[in-house]
Amino acid sequence: MRTRITLACTECKNRNYNTTKDKKTHPERMEIRKYCKFCKTHTTHKETK
Repeated sequence: MRTRITLACTECKNRNYNTTKDKKTHPERMEIRKYCKFCKTHTTHKETK
């Protein structure tokens, strides 16, 4: 079953993206480089609660 997660920018701490992931195959927290419209640059986004 896929669960919904929220990704937050590590620089400005804004929650920018919503996505889904499979907890069975990826139990650890997701970390992706994505564009932050507040920082106006590509930054690392981490999974939040």
